[in-house]
Amino acid sequence: MWKERVRGKVEELFAKAGVSFGGNADWDIQVKDDRLFEKIFSSGSLGLGEAYMNGWFECGRFDETVRKLLDQGIEKAAKTWGNLFLYLESVILNRQSKRRAFVIGERHYDLGNDLFELMLDKEMVYSCAYWKNANTLDEAQKNKMDLICRKLDLQPGMKVLDIGCGWGGLARHAAKEYGAEVFGISVSKEQLALAEERSKNLKVKYELMDYRDVKDNFDSILSVGQMEHVGYKNYKTYMEIVYKSLKEKGLFLLHTIGSNDSSKMTDRWIEKYIFPNSHLPSAAQITKASENLFVLEDLHNFGPDYDKTLMAWYNNFEKGWSQIQKKYGERFRRMWEFYLLSCAGAFRSRKIQLWQFVFSKGDREEVYQAVR
Repeated sequence: MWKERVRGKVEELFAKAGVSFGGNADWDIQVKDDRLFEKIFSSGSLGLGEAYMNGWFECGRFDETVRKLLDQGIEKAAKTWGNLFLYLESVILNRQSKRRAFVIGERHYDLGNDLFELMLDKEMVYSCAYWKNANTLDEAQKNKMDLICRKLDLQPGMKVLDIGCGWGGLARHAAKEYGAEVFGISVSKEQLALAEERSKNLKVKYELMDYRDVKDNFDSILSVGQMEHVGYKNYKTYMEIVYKSLKEKGLFLLHTIGSNDSSKMTDRWIEKYIFPNSHLPSAAQITKASENLFVLEDLHNFGPDYDKTLMAWYNNFEKGWSQIQKKYGERFRRMWEFYLLSCAGAFRSRKIQLWQFVFSKGDREEVYQAVR
């Protein structure tokens, strides 16, 4: 009786979003194990993700399933006690403290360069591409890197800090195409090993370093995909460090995924399996942290481009999976699919955004010209 009531509640909730269990639409869910319903009922998004990893259901277009569920606001109707505990932990603890800074590198970015080489573009840029006038992922990522360099008005000989430099794609682009001298920092040993190998004979230097240990001064600073790991308790500190490290008349570009809400926690499944100690900032949280420090010169939202980027990564992953399946295994494959497809659906629903902020210290003689 209890199981039937739980199933009915879950089916009713999903039906409001136009998603059925056993239906014929690509976004409908095909149940393989009836434990799915109680898992969703008791654990919300965490339960849904774990059920997918367990193979308890299949779905032709799970990205569309997520989009439809989020459009209906189902995440608000599926709050669980687990969310309360994560919220309290986020409020009480500094989950992105300096002591924990390298956890994300070890648990996510160090998973294996073979995985990311297979999934990403040829320069291995692990952030939203810019698809304006682009037909391929390689073109779109080159567009994005060029967009950033032009927004920063990079000139030959400029000294640039790249916070969260990844595998060095943007650093190499800035050095090769704009003549910049780039210092890239990351908390991932695997990223830096490959970045150094690919950046020989360029004016690029890398170091395994937390942003709180930056001491030098730079003409320009860029932060791409880093703010998601900073945490709301550290946003002001982050901005203060960037301000102190940026020379007069310099520009700071902040590229980040963003939330429509000023929350203090992240999705439970993403936190547990993909990005530990992560947090998506809101525009309000970012601009609040910049108060009395920076002038906001430009804000550019191209969140829909991340949907397209994630689907390109998913297609690359699926196409190349056979090359790495023995190393990672079936449960990892399903976990990674859930990650890429659910994030694509979230961007498609416009629940999350992709922002590029350009900040100055307010002492530029010329008026900043926005670049698109």
